[in-house]
Amino acid sequence: MTLRLFDSLSRELRDFVPVVPGKAGIYICGLTTQAPPHIGHVRFAVAFDVLRRWLERGHGYDVTLIRNVTDIDDKILTRSADAGEPWFALSYRNETETADALESLGVLPPTYEPRATGHVPEMVELMQTLVDAGHAYPADDGSGDVYFDVRSWPAYGELTHQRVEDMAEAEDADPRGKRDPRDFALWKGRKAEEPLTASWPTPYGRGRPGWHLECSAMARKYLGDAFDIHGGGVDLRFPHHENEVAQSRAAGLGFAGYWLHNAWVTTGGEKMSKSLGNSLRVSEVVKAHRPLAVRYYLTAAHYRSTIEYHEGSIEEAGTAVERVEGFLRRALPGVESLLPDGSADLPADFREAMDDDLGVSDALAAIHQAVRAGNTALDDGDVEDARTVAHQVVAMTDVLGVNPLDPVWMEDETGGADAATALDALVKERITARSAARAARDYDTADAIRDELAAAGIALEDTAAGARWTLARPKGD
Repeated sequence: MTLRLFDSLSRELRDFVPVVPGKAGIYICGLTTQAPPHIGHVRFAVAFDVLRRWLERGHGYDVTLIRNVTDIDDKILTRSADAGEPWFALSYRNETETADALESLGVLPPTYEPRATGHVPEMVELMQTLVDAGHAYPADDGSGDVYFDVRSWPAYGELTHQRVEDMAEAEDADPRGKRDPRDFALWKGRKAEEPLTASWPTPYGRGRPGWHLECSAMARKYLGDAFDIHGGGVDLRFPHHENEVAQSRAAGLGFAGYWLHNAWVTTGGEKMSKSLGNSLRVSEVVKAHRPLAVRYYLTAAHYRSTIEYHEGSIEEAGTAVERVEGFLRRALPGVESLLPDGSADLPADFREAMDDDLGVSDALAAIHQAVRAGNTALDDGDVEDARTVAHQVVAMTDVLGVNPLDPVWMEDETGGADAATALDALVKERITARSAARAARDYDTADAIRDELAAAGIALEDTAAGARWTLARPKGD
């Protein structure tokens, strides 16, 4: 089956046909480093990590993924001034915490992660191209602002299917010197109260890039004039992505062939926001929950579907993870970590789900169906069939980034394979003692051993093939 993706511009499912056969270029808008990330912020990275993995592991594409860092903007300058620290110090601290958050959730590193401040020459060049072509103009008030003339580009509004007349005024620049209130800033002239370090020279005066200009310039540098996929959160469709499309195509660039947008994480039906405080910061959430469970939670819904956060939602994801992990531990005894080696074929129902616009819900259903079949095989004593299924489960979960045997989770959660091996040996010793007590009809001792293990967070399940154990993590652990 051909991979089909929902293109926001055409508003339809389209077969994925790359610009260069065998290669896929992806640009996703990263975070603005104004504050540490909460779990709503990082959903985009998880969603596009799944896309990247499927392109690579499901279709064999050589993927180049660019995820930018917006390390200069109005909010960064405001927050740094309020905090009394250099803007670049605040920005870098939040950039580092964001990188740590994504790594903790198993998000693969991008091919390149360019910062806006490192690409000012490319932005100035693109801006000058637009001025020379009559699609942009410097403000005549001496401010140093440069604006894109939306009326000069008849296709403006094509991504979000709006008419210029119906659009609100642009909010990203001082309205003085603008020909139309909807014109947006390519460049923002330096204001007297802003630090000199937050400005760069141009033919129009010192200043800093507008938010939209940076992404067009960086996508072009690393992916070329035309590339395959541009992605980001649905809240970026307008004005950010709309403005990117306009300025890039007005400059003569082919730009993105497909536009993909992920939906929000919401609380009480509203977009998750910083006003919720620190409790949902990724750095705090992964202290209270297994990082693997948080990753599963953010992966389990289709990328275009909203995820509603509620108390207990991550615990539910953790329960699903433990079902998968319990089967793998049972089917592959002694194997503490495992990545797919290409020997296991991905089941047809899993492939079909993923090729249908990354249908992770159906893909997860295929995984859990395989887990049930594998457990049944073990109960029936068919160890080899169960091992075959287990390797398929490893391959499928690896595509989604939720493979419980991936060393990234082992290192974070058990302290490495040595600790996991020691735990397995200790639990099996107690299981053997319990079995001996049951055989001797000493049920009080058998029950005491079960209670002892339960108190330590170990759940036992008696099956026809003997007792098996899994980690039964208490709420909030």
